Amino acid sequence: MKLRDKTAIITGAGAGIGAASARLFAAEGASLVCVDLDGGKLSELAKEIAGSAGQCLPVRADVSQRSDVQHVISETLRRFGRVHILFNNAGIVPPGTVEAISEEQWDRAMAINVKSMYLFCHALLPHFKAAGGGVILNTASATALRAVPERACYTATKAAVIGLTKSMALDHVRHNIRVNCLCPGTTDTPSLAQRIAAFPDPAQTRENFLARQPMGRFGSAEEIAQAALYLVSNDSSFVTGVAFPIDGGLSI
Repeated sequence: MKLRDKTAIITGAGAGIGAASARLFAAEGASLVCVDLDGGKLSELAKEIAGSAGQCLPVRADVSQRSDVQHVISETLRRFGRVHILFNNAGIVPPGTVEAISEEQWDRAMAINVKSMYLFCHALLPHFKAAGGGVILNTASATALRAVPERACYTATKAAVIGLTKSMALDHVRHNIRVNCLCPGTTDTPSLAQRIAAFPDPAQTRENFLARQPMGRFGSAEEIAQAALYLVSNDSSFVTGVAFPIDGGLSI
């Protein structure tokens, strides 16, 4: 019960790493506010978590919109009265080189992958300060540590996440606020399956993705969730400003 009596907001909680983290955090006793644009997936997750040690408040929201973010926080405080953990996990993966990315795609990726973190942190940092501390975990990517082909926009957003994480960690360490980020490698999630399926030859594409993995396999959402649990729990009480690779050696 590493998160007993803790309240955590998790964005991008509808599937993949976010959903796996929600299940694990709930099993460790956390009260959760699970945020996603897909309300149906949130409802299913909340029903699943209802039988665990924790509890889940599903809130449908567009994390790139300030009004939606404020709604999430107000609902969290109304239900639980306090926020201890913010897990900024929502993100999208636009493929392509700089030439191939449209301005609209670029702006949307920046809004969801980076601006959303600013909006949540901007709103919650005063709350954390007043409460005597808190924990922020951001999802970056191994691609921000080692570039891969045709991910220029995505890599730029995730490199920004690392920079933001380190800056906030330094700025707020004196307020007992720890800020870290995960750098997952290629993870076997519904998002990955959808991206692979969009290629002309999905089977060959999957083999190509696997070929670049030093361990010869993808990570699982549950493996990433274990790292997330470490970074938001008291087990990592002396850790802040870290970009934590969990990528099967991809960034070596």
